[in-house]
Amino acid sequence: MTQQMSPAQPAARLVGLPPVVGPGTRILVLGSFPGVASLAARQYYGHPQNHFWRILAALWPQHPLPGRDQYAARCDWLLARGLGLWDVYAACERQGSLDASIRNAQVNDFAALNALAPHLAAIAHNGGESFRHAMAVRTRLGLGADAPIASLRLPSTSPANASWSFDRKLSAWGDALANFGLV
Repeated sequence: MTQQMSPAQPAARLVGLPPVVGPGTRILVLGSFPGVASLAARQYYGHPQNHFWRILAALWPQHPLPGRDQYAARCDWLLARGLGLWDVYAACERQGSLDASIRNAQVNDFAALNALAPHLAAIAHNGGESFRHAMAVRTRLGLGADAPIASLRLPSTSPANASWSFDRKLSAWGDALANFGLV
């Protein structure tokens, strides 16, 4: 007797999170799209094994990071240090959390950032999928190749990026933020 395979369920259309930016944002950390845990929590980098918040807490030990249950306070903490958060994609279809599974993605409207973050000095791409869109992001911001806003490729803080140790990620992120006077 042969077993019939059921057709794969189509991936649901997912909508990302709003930007966390303010007038003092100097560096925008740009991910690709929130993972399952982040979407469920409605928090950027909400997976407990993601190194993002742990890296920032290590870079600013004199300023204690609010707890995971105080997300609004974490966002305020981040903004007070000149960082903002957003993602390349506003919406997409995806099963699971891997960037490789993203399909039918819609890119965010980056033109709005000019008014929200007028002192932006750099866009720090958190991982390769985000950085793959660096030129498109610059174009949507109305920036030419010679504009003074830097595009930085940083190692992904995702737990899927196991080839980079925490200390190696911390060093790369620390160097990038130090170049802009944030640490």
